[in-house]
Amino acid sequence: YREPGILSGYRPPRSSARECLLSLFRMNNETLNIWTHLVPAGYLLWLFLSHLRAAGAGAGPFLAYLGTCALYPLASGTAHTCAALGTRGRHRGYCCDYAALGLYGLGSALAYSAYSFPLEWLGSTFHNFYVPMAVLNSALSTGLSCYSRFLEAERPCLSKASRTLAFVYPYIFDSIPIFYRLSRGVAGSYEASLPLHSRHSLCALLTFLSFTSRLPERLAPGSFDFIGHSHQVFHICGILGTLFQLEAVSVDMAERRGRLPLPSSLETFGSLGMGVAASLAILGICFHSLCPEPPPREKS
Repeated sequence: YREPGILSGYRPPRSSARECLLSLFRMNNETLNIWTHLVPAGYLLWLFLSHLRAAGAGAGPFLAYLGTCALYPLASGTAHTCAALGTRGRHRGYCCDYAALGLYGLGSALAYSAYSFPLEWLGSTFHNFYVPMAVLNSALSTGLSCYSRFLEAERPCLSKASRTLAFVYPYIFDSIPIFYRLSRGVAGSYEASLPLHSRHSLCALLTFLSFTSRLPERLAPGSFDFIGHSHQVFHICGILGTLFQLEAVSVDMAERRGRLPLPSSLETFGSLGMGVAASLAILGICFHSLCPEPPPREKS
């Protein structure tokens, strides 16, 4: 369970569920990883319920997106809480975390397609296949990231590369319409949401760099065991990016109302349902494939 550059603060690797829950309130090297996602998850869930009560016509893609925004930090916080349950519990928790991230990517694509797509691309082949491709990408992201758990012990570099690719590729694909609009904004076509979209893109870049670089703990091993290590930076940048993205989509939804054809509820929640079904199938395969944890060896 040891991470490069993190020397102390580890919980016992076969803790009970009660011990994992109590560790929420005891300082260890996972404490801030947990709370930096559980607190935003509570806020995003409150937003989701508030918008659900006041939802009007055409709000289906926004609700689907907002639900996935609340789901992924909740799954992440839970996975970090339960990461000391043992090998099987740890892998299962993080596989659920990855599935939630894959669905968040799909939710982002649903919102972009409905509210943020370039007007000149409406009705194009790319627009017509954008959401179906996002459904496929969600399944690919979940499958590849979950598979990376099986490589972690013997091929850690390949595991990290696979997991990075599993989330970078869907983000780039989902963001193609936004990158195009940002490029037009640089050329002088200003829209109010573009600064927010650019901040989201910047946070995504910082999230990628913190995840892959393992800075600052690589420079001073042991100095950032509890506060300031890369995974905490990764969580904070990811949540900030989601908040900027949420505000940008909200601005697009208000300013471009009536200018984009909105999908039906069946199309929106049918696409989300296919993504959920694929993720659950992949999780079932992964859970079944995890071997029982061997008993500890007795010292001779």
